[in-house]
Amino acid sequence: MKRGYPIYRVFKRECRRIVNSPRYLIMLTLGIVLTFIIFATMTSNGQPQRLPVGVVDMDGSYLSRRICHELDATSGVKVHAVYNNHMEARRAMQRGEIFAFYEIPAGTYNDVLQFKAPHFVLYNNAAYLLAGTLCYKQLATMGIMAGAAVQREILRKKGFGEDQIMGLIQPVAFETHNISNPWINYGIYLMTTLIPAVIAFVALMHTGYAISTERRQKSIKRWMQKARGNTVYALLGKMLPYTLWYTLLALIANLVMFGFLGFPMEGSWLLMVLSTILLIFAAQCAGVLICCCINEASLSMSVCTLYSAMSFSLSGFSYPIESMPPLFQSFCWLYPIRHYFLNYREIAIYGNGFGQCWLHFAALIAFGLLFLLGAYMLNWQTRKNTAQ
Repeated sequence: MKRGYPIYRVFKRECRRIVNSPRYLIMLTLGIVLTFIIFATMTSNGQPQRLPVGVVDMDGSYLSRRICHELDATSGVKVHAVYNNHMEARRAMQRGEIFAFYEIPAGTYNDVLQFKAPHFVLYNNAAYLLAGTLCYKQLATMGIMAGAAVQREILRKKGFGEDQIMGLIQPVAFETHNISNPWINYGIYLMTTLIPAVIAFVALMHTGYAISTERRQKSIKRWMQKARGNTVYALLGKMLPYTLWYTLLALIANLVMFGFLGFPMEGSWLLMVLSTILLIFAAQCAGVLICCCINEASLSMSVCTLYSAMSFSLSGFSYPIESMPPLFQSFCWLYPIRHYFLNYREIAIYGNGFGQCWLHFAALIAFGLLFLLGAYMLNWQTRKNTAQ
């Protein structure tokens, strides 16, 4: 009890400082909540629906009108307008009114009647990654289906039976099974890792800010007096309020995602809870090391921001690690969110137990070494300032 008493005194002091100046905690908490609400709202339908596309119908035949009707009937895209020429559709795409358009050349229906192969042209705006990809997927699929429908009509006119026609049109049938996400719900891809990453990012920044504030207000001496001169107790007591609060937010977010929203959870809830707690702890340890090594408050916060921002790219959920240069692949293991992402993959998606992900749990615990190094640096700086 005596050994833990200094930690309690620092914890109580930090809670009092939060109550006296709650705006940072309130603003950061609101930022997390708004981020969650925005992503949950945007992905409520699984993926974007009814994206605007166009059609340049230079044929004006029954076949081209049928293609436009079937394209508009799909859930992924809607025909925003039918244009008379290529330039009109191109200008509409440049204005951002449509993301893609089909160009149906003149004489398409006559070519079909004469057993010729008409050519459709698809123009896709790849500047918008998600919208462009989805539009391309929908229009390319419709193009394949339209081509198959035309080929079927030609083969029918030639006297082929239905079994022969299907054997010629689709000689090999494919089945697609999307593991743990058969609905292709982008919320499952984005929120399950992005939301914990945001919370860990805020916890790191807030912990670093709390330490930097002590330097800026020149209150390190009073801080250390509460901890009886022990920097480990001082840092633990200062971290604890933020650890508890942001861990609570992360657990509530996981409860909403895996419970209320019904995101797949094939493995143990307890392991995911443990992984979430260790993620917040590891992120805070990184913030402690950065702010204890850099005396200047503005510079330390800038380094914390840079470190956190890089974690979104080097965690593996936005860009595959295997496709990165070997040097960057080695950097990925320096970010807690990378290990959390791998734990999520093993536990929630594959349903594996502790035996398959213990290494990543150990890596998150190993971030505690950064905390000890930060405590050593703070102790050295405190003694140096006292000697001066």
